[in-house]
Formats: sequence, structure tokens, C-alpha cells
Amino acid sequence: MKHIAERPSAGFEILAGSSRSQAAAMVLKPGESTGGPENRHQTADQWIFVVSGAGKAIVEGQTVALAPGSLLLIEPGEGHEIICNGSDALDTVTFYSPPEY
Repeated sequence: MKHIAERPSAGFEILAGSSRSQAAAMVLKPGESTGGPENRHQTADQWIFVVSGAGKAIVEGQTVALAPGSLLLIEPGEGHEIICNGSDALDTVTFYSPPEY
């Protein structure tokens, strides 16, 4: 069993993992972004769950809005960028399967 009681208030941090999956927290401040068309995970599914804030994801050229409760699957090999376009931080939890980092 693994239990995570604290999350970072900014940036990207791997929280925990096993041989089959991995969890991370990512908090982007207003105007910040991460990734881009060349940002690809070749073997891992990446699930992003939005805890709070607003943003958008650009996945293989398609843009989707991100809001609290959004769940986004980025499949292996898909280029992607995550952007905080709201007035508050975009707070997410990400799961990789298999582990990416």
C-alpha cells in the first residue's frame, strides 16, 4: 500500500508508483504551459484528472477545454501540451501506465 498525504503547490512531481503504474501531481500557474507537439510518451497511457483551475490541452492538434472534474486520456505517441489559461492555478493529478518516469 502507498498513501500520499501531501501534494506540491507548484510544478511537477512524481508522487508514487509501482511496476505497472505511476502517479504524479502537476500544478501550472496562470499563463504557464508544459509540453508541445514533440512531447510524447511512446509506451505509456497518460490520464490527466483536473482537481481545480482552468486550462486547455492540445493533443495531436486538437484542443480540449480542461475544468475541474475533467479526465483526459493521452494515448502512447500522441504529442501534447497542457496550458493554464485561467486566473487560478491548474491543479492536476496524472497517472501513467506503465510508468513513464
